[in-house]
Order: sequence, then structure tokens, then C-alpha cells
Amino acid sequence: MTEDIDHKLFFDHMPVPRMIVRPDGDTFTIVTINKRAASVFQKSEEGMEGLAIDALLDHENAEHILHSLRVSLNRKKPVTIQSLPTFPSNEKVPGFWINPVMNDAGEVIYLDIIAQPKVTDDSVLQRERDDALLLLTSIFDVSEVGIIVTDHNRRIIKVNDSFVRIYGWNRNDLIGEDFVGIIAPEERDLARSNHESFIKDGIRSSGEMKLSRKNGAIANVLFTTATLELSQRRRFQVTTIMDITLRKQMEYSLRVAKEQADSANRAKSAFLANMSHELRTPLNAILGFSEMMIKGTFGPIGHTKYGEYLDDIHMSAKHLLEIINEVLDMSKIEAGKVELDEQEIDVRGLIDSVVRIMANRAFNVGLEIKEIIQEDLPVLYADARLLRQILINLITNAIKYTAKSGTIKVMAHVKDGEMVLIVRDDGVGIPKDRIKEALEPFGQIHDPTQAHHQQGTGLGLPLTKSMVKLHGGTLWLDSDVGQGTTVTITFPKNRVRSININKNNDNQTIDIPKSAE
Repeated sequence: MTEDIDHKLFFDHMPVPRMIVRPDGDTFTIVTINKRAASVFQKSEEGMEGLAIDALLDHENAEHILHSLRVSLNRKKPVTIQSLPTFPSNEKVPGFWINPVMNDAGEVIYLDIIAQPKVTDDSVLQRERDDALLLLTSIFDVSEVGIIVTDHNRRIIKVNDSFVRIYGWNRNDLIGEDFVGIIAPEERDLARSNHESFIKDGIRSSGEMKLSRKNGAIANVLFTTATLELSQRRRFQVTTIMDITLRKQMEYSLRVAKEQADSANRAKSAFLANMSHELRTPLNAILGFSEMMIKGTFGPIGHTKYGEYLDDIHMSAKHLLEIINEVLDMSKIEAGKVELDEQEIDVRGLIDSVVRIMANRAFNVGLEIKEIIQEDLPVLYADARLLRQILINLITNAIKYTAKSGTIKVMAHVKDGEMVLIVRDDGVGIPKDRIKEALEPFGQIHDPTQAHHQQGTGLGLPLTKSMVKLHGGTLWLDSDVGQGTTVTITFPKNRVRSININKNNDNQTIDIPKSAE
């Protein structure tokens, strides 16, 4: 025998809001509603029956509900409303199921609206907490950086595997102990003070400190701390520790190496200065006496061969003195002991005087020196002695590596407000891949067996570049084998002074070959 069941009784006492509505054209009329739903709308059950459902809601929520009801009606399928409408009771409902009820002909005659129950399963939340804890623990354990967690009493409550592995301690040696015990003795007072401040104020900090390894060795480490506050206002300090011992050792080694290099450089400079002084005295004597003998100051030399030998002696002594002077000048520049004696220089006049000095040497080897100088060239604020030496060095190099009947051009002009000096030859040239080497001290680019003239120290170009740099200028080379060499020097705008304007041509310029620019 089947017992009669009052289904309305179950409907009315459902623990979630539920109502049945009937589609009436464009509206949906409430047929019946249970007690729980009536309480959500803060109305009586009888007072709601026969009302249109959209009359119970504000416009936005009404449109949302009506749209979902039409979708279920038209598709004849259940629909879920995921968004949460607002109700007069301000009760939060996770969502609704809308289920169409059809007759035998397959027509939807009712729509059953049932609120989704609230999820109160604590096990879900517990699983989420467990997963989060597992994730954090995994990160803590697999990190390659050492991590220590200490409480407000400085006791170590947790260390990760990396710290144990790197510093050699056993966990049992550390857990529950004052972390200051593993700090180097000279830094313990500071560590206590810092820990108290960090825990109290929640300060995040980083820096360097020294830790004691298990074997007694001291490790230099980089630390970062953060304060973590848990329930009941319990505070813990999390400290990450990265070993930088090797880096500190490298820094120390580099510092020692630099000090040794500086000491060696000072010793070298002192040696060069002393050597140059000791060598200059006898060389000056050789030069002086050989000149007297060549001139026959006290009478003629008996044999012509002696005269030839005297010329060789004089030339060799003069060359050696030039080398000594170059070495001494380079050592002074490297030691920063060269001070500029600056003044306004007539560049045209200085170039004329240098060319006159070098003309005889060039003529003796069949070369010609040409000057190409801009008219009304402005004066240059520089050290006249060094500027003269720069030009002498460059012209000497050009003479040394240019064959007979060649031409050396010395050019000067102003471009973009800067003073530009150029020395160009049509000599043997320098391989492009060795130009950088030519500008290094003692860089010998040319084969001594192939040179047209006597080799130098390899200091001419580097010394010239250093002298230019002292003035804030730049020097660069353009050269290749068999195509000659062009050396271009620029002096900055602040050294170019009082440009003299030609009355007939305010924009006086000269034609500078393109490769020289």
C-alpha cells in the first residue's frame, strides 16, 4: 500500500528558497512560493502569489532573472544563474537553478526556481589551507637560498635544507637555540639589537653579516629579513641567507692585486725617472763632445772615417736621448704628474715653426711637407710645449714611414666649433686590424727589417694620444697597408678662442679632403 504524501508540505519546508512561476506572455507570474523564499523577499506567501516576479526585484536584477527565465522557456532546458541578485533581506544567495516543467505535449507550463544552497563544508576550506601550506613548505625546503625562522626570543624554530647543507649544521644543533650563537662574535651585539628592532617594528632589512660554519670557519653572507605575524599577534622573523664568501675573497684578491699593481707602477715610474736622469748626464756629454769634434772646435780630425764614426755616435746618442725623453714623458703622464701650462696659441704660427724644424729632416730623405691651414684660424687655449710635441711626433712618424718623393700634409681648420688638426702621409700605412695596437704603449706595428728609417720605442703615438687627452681632445687613425696614414686630432669647443672674422668673407673656409674630415 502506497502512503499518500503531502508534497506541498515538503515544498513549503525546503531549507532553500523555491518558487514556481507560470509564463504569461512576456511576464512570469508566481503560482506558489515556499516559506524560505517569502522570508527572502520579506513578504507573506499569500501576498506574493499571483504577482509578476519582476515586481519583487529592482530593475537590474529583474532584467537578469527575466532573461534567464526566457532562455529556459525557449530552450526547454534547465538554466543556472551564477550571479548573485540582491534581495530586500540583503541575504546572499549563491545562485539559482531554473527547471522547465512540461506537459504531455512538450509545452512548458511552469518554471521551477530553486536557490542553490550555501556551501558550508569546512573540509573544502581545510583542504585549501593544507594545499597552501604544502606549497609554502615545498618552496621553503627546495630553495637554494638558506632560510632561518626565529621567534621573538631569537630562538630558531625552523631552518631549511639548504642552510643545513651549506653551513654544515645539524637541525638538532639549531632548533630552539638562540640564533646569535651562529653569528661571528664581533657582530653578535649588533645582531641582537637588529633582531629586537625588526620584530618590534616589522622592519624589512638587508645587508651583510658573518656566520660561523659548523667547522668553525667564518662565512660572509648577504641577508634579507621580513617579519611575519600570525594569530594571537605572534611575530616571527624570516631571514634568507646567501653565501657570498667566494665573492668577498675575489674582491679582496682584486683589491690586493690593484694595490700591488699601483705599487709596481709607482716603482716603475721612480725607476724610469732615476734611470732617465742617470742616462741623460752621460748622453749630454756624448752629444756635446761629439758636436765639438764634428765642428773641429780644437782642430780637424785626422782621418775621414773618424768623422763618419762621429756622425754615427752623435746621431745614436741623439736618438737614445729622444727615447729616454719619450719614456720619461709617458711615465709622468701615467702617474698624473703632468700639469698643463695653458695659454692662447697662434696655431698657424706654431705649425709654421714645427714644419721649419722638420723640413730639413724631410728634405734629407726626399719628402715634402705641405701646410693646408684655414684662413683666419682662431687661437687655441692649450699647452704650447705639448702641442708642439704632438705635431713633432706625428710628422716624425710620417717621415719615418714614407718613401722618397712622398708628401706629408699638415692641415688645420675649425669644424662644428672644434679645432681639427690633421697629419696625413702617403707612406706604407698600418693594417686596419692593428690600428688599435699602434695606439698602445710600446706597440711596434712595422717590421724593423722593412722600415725605411730607424725604429723608435713605439711610444710616439700613445704619447701623442695621451697629450691630446690631457686637453680633453680626441685622436684617431685612418690607415691601411699601402694607403698611407691620416691622424686626426680634435680639440673641444671650449678651447677655441676669439675667432678672427675675415672682413671680405664672414664664412671663410678651406677645401679639406673628405677623408681628412
